[in-house]
Amino acid sequence: MTDAPPLEIHDLTVAYHKKPVLWGIDLVVPRGKLVGIVGPNGAGKSTLIKAAMGLMPISSGWVKVFGEPVKKNLTRIGYVPQRESVDWDFPVSVMDVVLMGRYGHLGLLRRPSKQDRDIARESLDKVKMLPYANRQISNLSGGQQQRVFLARALAQESDLYFMDEPFAGVDAATEAAIVELLHELKARGKTLMIVHHDLPTARSYFDMLLLLNMRVVAFGPTNEVFTHDLLQSTYGGRLTILSEVAEAVREKG
Repeated sequence: MTDAPPLEIHDLTVAYHKKPVLWGIDLVVPRGKLVGIVGPNGAGKSTLIKAAMGLMPISSGWVKVFGEPVKKNLTRIGYVPQRESVDWDFPVSVMDVVLMGRYGHLGLLRRPSKQDRDIARESLDKVKMLPYANRQISNLSGGQQQRVFLARALAQESDLYFMDEPFAGVDAATEAAIVELLHELKARGKTLMIVHHDLPTARSYFDMLLLLNMRVVAFGPTNEVFTHDLLQSTYGGRLTILSEVAEAVREKG
């Protein structure tokens, strides 16, 4: 199954308390693409990536990762959660957090090896956080915490990455560092699915966009789906207040 797509979703429906939040999702993501997932609040963006990773039950449909059920390919998936979903007061060091990314490569009860620690250090170095390796995660700024979680994802050495709003609440320097890292991973043939809330930057950050509002409105190359009509279909009347986006679309057109 070496030619199987990194992510294939068919007729996926997810419901909370019997109320659908995603329905009829069909998606085939090509290898080596940087994909932005955009849509209004409540569109199901975070739900989609959690369901794709097997972190929540689905009502119908199926998900395949590299041609197989998700559970068979967990070690090929990297994940950066929303910062708000993490307990930052948990007493753990930066190095410990990054080493968690190596657990999928370890057998039961195995301790991290020198190689695992070297990979963790290299990952921290890539996000310029190696000097903070022994610091408690709770003592970092928001941008630094996000860099640590990116380092953890790097340490996983995955082929498919899901990131849930990695740019939220970070400073400009961290945002630039994340963009650079994403492009480096893409250049190495990795596939990345990024939940993103800022439309003006979405056009320049991603090769492809998934426009989502409980259903797939559009999925394709950014220059094909970043249009006023498709964005209007995704956001409805709320798009009219996004003047920067409207201007960007006009400039493109």
